[in-house]
Amino acid sequence: LVTQSLLVLALISAGTAHAMDVKPFLKAGYDFGGDTLVTVTFSDGSTETVKANEGFYLGGGASIVSDSKRIEMELSLAYKFSLINASNGDIEFTRLPLEAVVFYRWDRVRLGGGLTYHIKPELEGSGIASPIDVEFDDALGFVLQGDYRVTDKMAIGLRYTNLKYEVSGTSASAKSNGLGLTFSYRF
Repeated sequence: LVTQSLLVLALISAGTAHAMDVKPFLKAGYDFGGDTLVTVTFSDGSTETVKANEGFYLGGGASIVSDSKRIEMELSLAYKFSLINASNGDIEFTRLPLEAVVFYRWDRVRLGGGLTYHIKPELEGSGIASPIDVEFDDALGFVLQGDYRVTDKMAIGLRYTNLKYEVSGTSASAKSNGLGLTFSYRF
């Protein structure tokens, strides 16, 4: 339902965008924080964790800027992952964030917020960690973001994500609240 709502919003925006500037954009970044999903202890005693908000992401979508150049809407889909890599096995947490964010723009700064919908979140292990296979329900949350516009096409910024993952078929959950660094380029 949320996916369809975001798509309808995108189509409405595109249909009324005759006086708007619609361009593709790419984004990448790294998010921090959230509840710990798994902790791995290595043979040397060191540990690594995978947290619910943690991970690199890479994606793209459409950037729609109003005729006044003050309002910008970004609709995007990304691939987000975090990984613990060891010689005898790996653990990976993957998901597909679908986002709709509206910004108010000044000359060099833009501030905004919107919805994030994480599709198919999954925590998987391989090798010695192969017993780990946890599927989460799709999750709806919100994102707040502030960017410095380096140029009219490029921005770097900080973001806050608030989201809760629920393990499929159980009452277990993990909060995915945390901060992140982001980079975007509008063509």
